[in-house]
Amino acid sequence: MPHAPIPHPPLLTDADPAPVWLINPDSTSPVLLVCDHAGKAVPRALGDLGVPAAEMDRHIGWDIGAAAVTAGLARHLGAGAILTRYSRLVVDCNRRPDDPTSMPAISDGTPVPANAALSAADRQARLDALYHPYHDAITARLERIAATGQVPVLVSIHSFTPVMRGFHRPWHVGVLWDQDGRIAQPLIQALAAEKDLVVGDNEPYSARTGTDYTIIAHPTRHNIPSVMLEIRQDLIGDDDGAAEWAARLARLLPPLLTPTAITAG
Repeated sequence: MPHAPIPHPPLLTDADPAPVWLINPDSTSPVLLVCDHAGKAVPRALGDLGVPAAEMDRHIGWDIGAAAVTAGLARHLGAGAILTRYSRLVVDCNRRPDDPTSMPAISDGTPVPANAALSAADRQARLDALYHPYHDAITARLERIAATGQVPVLVSIHSFTPVMRGFHRPWHVGVLWDQDGRIAQPLIQALAAEKDLVVGDNEPYSARTGTDYTIIAHPTRHNIPSVMLEIRQDLIGDDDGAAEWAARLARLLPPLLTPTAITAG
């Protein structure tokens, strides 16, 4: 059931973009693509969060290139996609609602003044305006796919910064998964077979820490196969790179997402 918001003054106005961006909303594909950190918008009521534009453009504000890859992959596959529009610094849609890091006061060394002293009402306003509409949209789409008799498949697209805390990350792409390896394990093999990639298995982050929300909460609730991809940002930071990766994934994923392949896995 959709989340019922608690009444309070709305965070968004008619001048703000909608919280969720839908691609191919009428798709009949069982595949649903999601992008938790697609945008870097900030509600007008929150100004710029006290964060300089150059900082917001970094990986702390959004997942660079992830939206373009998601949109391109949706076009190739004819699949539906659900993407966030607002910065992860306003609210991180890939965290539990009660996770302190969902509205961080500091991110990779950058202070976020607007997040320093949030009241319970402030947090709730962001959840109701941005977080719950995104996850409600995912839930509704998965239920709609299941109602057609198909097994839904959830694919989450992220990107990661090449250097973190002085460590140069060697992976081109990481495949994140928890207990269900129906998609993840053959995808790791398919990516490794490309020969030009360093592929991480639960790298540079692990889906087994409980931090990631989207590919844990929705697949568990609906008992569906899922996988999360992390692509290095320098590979998809421009249109050509994003298009190349969308095409690569569109070539590799379909054989792994058929009902027969998922059942066999």
